[in-house]
Amino acid sequence: MVIKKLALGLAAAVATLSYTANTYAEDAGDWLIRGRIVNVSPNDDSGEVTGIAGSGVGVDSDTTVEVDISYFLNKNWALELIAATTKHDISGAGAIASLGNIVETRVLPPTLNLQYHNYLSEDTRMYFGAGVNYTVFFDEEGKGAFTGADVDLDNSFGLSTQIGVDFNINKDWFINLDAKYIFMDTEAEIRPGDGSVLKVDADIDPWVIGVGIGTRF
Repeated sequence: MVIKKLALGLAAAVATLSYTANTYAEDAGDWLIRGRIVNVSPNDDSGEVTGIAGSGVGVDSDTTVEVDISYFLNKNWALELIAATTKHDISGAGAIASLGNIVETRVLPPTLNLQYHNYLSEDTRMYFGAGVNYTVFFDEEGKGAFTGADVDLDNSFGLSTQIGVDFNINKDWFINLDAKYIFMDTEAEIRPGDGSVLKVDADIDPWVIGVGIGTRF
């Protein structure tokens, strides 16, 4: 009898938790919009600049605002489109480290991820994502020793991975923590104006770490 009562009590508690968790759960056709403050921190590596042994380049980090929108295919699976823009300085490294900043560029990296969502508790939803990124480099400009030079960075196409968590405030709003790793590379060409062309291949591969707030509708 005691065991039966305990079993019935446990079943009732599970049912209550399930009902509470489903109160905020998304379903097919639902949308989420998030705004985040993100830090884009390159895990960069490069080859040598044309004709300069032991040289290389490095890319600095930037903090910006990111906006994303998610559309739920069903209660667990969603598509998320991410948009932001950042500005980065590219500096000489190795044998040309003394040159300091040599290029400035703006970056537009739209990213589409397929995500799996699951509630860990009635107020906490975790998700994992993977997808593709297309990065556009624009407003490239030579700096320092290359001021006035013609600079071009190739656009990049690569994979994206993601992990995040949402903490419900109420039925409409939630707090978000998010981390992405994006596989990103480019070839830079610098034409100083003397007829020479300097080239360098660089893997940028940034971590994008953010915190923000979101709403559902």
